[in-house]
Amino acid sequence: MDGGPRVPEQRRPSSSTEAALRFSVLGPVRAWREGQPLSTGSPQQRALLAALLLREGRTATAAELIDALWGPEPPSQALAAVRTYASRLRKILDPGVLVSESGGYAVRGLGEGALDLAVVQELAGEAEKARGAGDLGRARELLGRALSRWDGEALAGVPGPYADAHRVRLDEWRLQLLESRLDMDLEQGCHAEVVSELTALTAAHPLRERLRELLMLALYRSGRQAEALAVYADTRRLLSEELGVDPRPGLRDLQQRILQADPALAEPSSPAAEAPAVLVRPAQLPATVPDFTGRTACAAELGEVLASAEGRVMAVSALAGIGGVGKTTLAVHVAHQARSAFPDGQLYVDLQGAGARAAEPETVLGSFLRALGTPDSAIPDALDDRAALYRSVLDGRRVLVLLDNAKDAAQVRPLLPGTEGCAALITSRVRMVDLAGAHLVDLDVMSPEEALQLFTRIVGTERVAAEREAALDVVAACGFLPLAIRIAASRLAARRTWTVSVLAAKLADERRRLDELQAGDLAVKATFELGYGQLEPAQARAFRLLGLADGPDISLAAAAAVLDLAAEDTEDLLEALVDTSLLESAAPGRYRFHDLVRLYARACAERDEKPPSEREAAMSRLLDFYLATAAGVYAIERPGERVLDHLIRSTYPGLSFADRDRALDWLFTEASGLLAAVQQAGGATGRLRRAADLLVAAVDLGESGIGARQYVQAATAVISAAQQHGDAYAEGRARLMHSHLLGVSGQFAESAREAGEALRLGLAAGDPVVCAQAPNQQGIIALYNVRHTEAEQHLTQALAAFRADGNTPGEASALCNLSRVHLATGRTESAVSLARQGITIYERDDSGMALRLANGKYALGLALTSAGETRLALETLTDALTMFQDARQQLWHGMTLFRIAELHLSDHSPAQAAACAEQALAVLHGIGGEWRRANILTALGRGLHGIGQTDRAKVCWQEALSVFEASDSPEAADVRRLLESAPVRQGMS
Repeated sequence: MDGGPRVPEQRRPSSSTEAALRFSVLGPVRAWREGQPLSTGSPQQRALLAALLLREGRTATAAELIDALWGPEPPSQALAAVRTYASRLRKILDPGVLVSESGGYAVRGLGEGALDLAVVQELAGEAEKARGAGDLGRARELLGRALSRWDGEALAGVPGPYADAHRVRLDEWRLQLLESRLDMDLEQGCHAEVVSELTALTAAHPLRERLRELLMLALYRSGRQAEALAVYADTRRLLSEELGVDPRPGLRDLQQRILQADPALAEPSSPAAEAPAVLVRPAQLPATVPDFTGRTACAAELGEVLASAEGRVMAVSALAGIGGVGKTTLAVHVAHQARSAFPDGQLYVDLQGAGARAAEPETVLGSFLRALGTPDSAIPDALDDRAALYRSVLDGRRVLVLLDNAKDAAQVRPLLPGTEGCAALITSRVRMVDLAGAHLVDLDVMSPEEALQLFTRIVGTERVAAEREAALDVVAACGFLPLAIRIAASRLAARRTWTVSVLAAKLADERRRLDELQAGDLAVKATFELGYGQLEPAQARAFRLLGLADGPDISLAAAAAVLDLAAEDTEDLLEALVDTSLLESAAPGRYRFHDLVRLYARACAERDEKPPSEREAAMSRLLDFYLATAAGVYAIERPGERVLDHLIRSTYPGLSFADRDRALDWLFTEASGLLAAVQQAGGATGRLRRAADLLVAAVDLGESGIGARQYVQAATAVISAAQQHGDAYAEGRARLMHSHLLGVSGQFAESAREAGEALRLGLAAGDPVVCAQAPNQQGIIALYNVRHTEAEQHLTQALAAFRADGNTPGEASALCNLSRVHLATGRTESAVSLARQGITIYERDDSGMALRLANGKYALGLALTSAGETRLALETLTDALTMFQDARQQLWHGMTLFRIAELHLSDHSPAQAAACAEQALAVLHGIGGEWRRANILTALGRGLHGIGQTDRAKVCWQEALSVFEASDSPEAADVRRLLESAPVRQGMS
């Protein structure tokens, strides 16, 4: 960045009029006054203005200006022309800006920020300072702003040798700034995101070795080692052919390090994104108990470890313990005491490690990123990507992370901050001996040996020696807590007919563990009993019923449905439970149970809830709430869709939303709780059909890639339960949605089988939803598998079913899918016609910018591409791309980028094709399946081959071929032909 051009001195204006005058040279030479464009005249007149703006406020003589505009052979009237241009500019500009002195001219008195070049110079300088201070996020943001000031080629259309020289210099400077930003992108782990940009840049600047080096590193860090080495081979060949030289030492050294898999190259290992623009300081710590006493030495020890975070990468303290010994209480107390050392905030999460469903690290990371100010749209799907973004957001900040009730080190590792000044405090039922760098603290629990000794003294040496492994299982189930071990041992000692294995088996059942861990007046759940016994009747009812829900947490609105109360009354009850420590406030408007407290709450519900039918009624209301709200989201996304008319009517109302973004926010936020409610409903015949309907209404969770795995689990649970109860309606709908998700993930054979089963069941149940959507799905899968006759038969059947149901959006969908079949069988004209018919229906039904209209434009864009209407096809696909992005449909966002890449290939624009294909790979990272990835790799290879990166193209084709051959896909033959036709190059590495 030191090589940037000097810019005119910027003086503060003497009047508001001068401050309103702005100029641009980083693109066409232009001028504005108070935002209104000014006419800068002929090309030569603009050349004069540019020469004066670039003189840094110094006077340019008439001779210098003549040389700048015309060079060594000026016209005979050059001096008169210069004077004429200056006179015209003086009339256009404000008084005093263009001045005459010493027989020449100068531009003076410009306000701050009046010249775009000056702004860029200032931003570049600030970025350099930020980078020197280690604030890469700030430096990247500043350089991004600087680069955004360029509007095409600098001094565009300006004639003369002076402009030519400065144009070259400014272009070189822009590339230097861009390389600096890309270098910092890689330093912060954004390797996957920059591959597309670097691919396009290397095509535009094929001899610029620094860009090639950055591309090699980005590919290597993205797990694409063969492509990285192929970039080197392409570069070496190009330099030899064009310049007769070898790559510079830095590039050769990088190639060797990649060949040797140098571990240093792999850091950072995952993509990261910008720190949030708005600095959010979360304060998520639960309230500390006011009368905390004891544990002075332990609290002081932990406080010292946390304080040391300032001088080391991080401090990790792992508190091992179990409920009843105060591990969470101590950790929260210590964290509050240390708050002043972490001014940028404190994060907290209960990882539910002791429960049947431990919190997924990716879910926790999503919650943390939102708490730190990251918008949902910027949060990636994959665990590694989220972990890298999390570390980047924490970079330069001092944040304390309290990870409560962790399952194991594997669950914790992605949640640890990785920067100096941050610290993590962890509580767990197990000692995390495999957590590197952890400061381990045992909180009043025995070692396994000590626990076994206590158990042996009570039970007897003979009985324990005979079943040592079972005895170890017992003390492990007790968490090595002295009170629990004493209770379990006393029960066994009083029952001579029991074996240690019997006791171990009893304690293995989590549903009965609290009941088993009691003897006389000793009981582990006594702490919970004391709090529960002091609750008012309404509070006790809320505690019992809320414990029935399986989700990791619950929103206030969902809790109100469970309790059948107004939101205000529900909040009062839940906040009272928080005050008694029987419930935790996960975030404003969200609540959760500790896992053992949840077990206790469910036991109370089974024991105390009268009549017992109220338990089923509460879960029924919760399912109704989710179904009604999800149906409302579906209606916003798919207006006019008849599916909503075929869903079971909910008796409990749902939420309504003012706009699409809020509706999608709710759906994605509630994904875990909603799908848990579907899975729970599998065992209740009264909720089974509504659970299947909820899968239909919440289909966007699977299509978007958010919650896809849990969605499949829920669908499978409904299928299993429906089979047991002989419910063809529920089973058909669940299989339909399972088929859809299998198709999204690229499992086409399994998807086709499920769709066939769904159709059989739908016909038996007379279900219009399944009878139309199942053949539609079968047609799509047959199209993917190049079974065009079969695809047309299925889609024709679907079209008839949609029409019979009066489902015009469904009819449009089938028409657009048929368009794809016609296109694949050479009927381009009818393919265009069918797609346009579908779009006409969407627009006629006032679907507006709905998701289905995007599908129609996608199909039309493909048909127009084949018809050779490139410009219209690009406009149409770009419209679809915007709609899919707005709908957060990651799969179709990526696939549309792929189709745009194919369009650029057909239009002989390989560089643009390669860039779009790279973007598609980045968007579809982790979703869509290998078949789709292989198709994109094929297009990427064609684009790379077109820009001369032949070796890298071959790597892409070879990877695609391995996928197609493994799945016996017909596309394998096309890829083999590409590999065979590619020229053989010497010296490929």
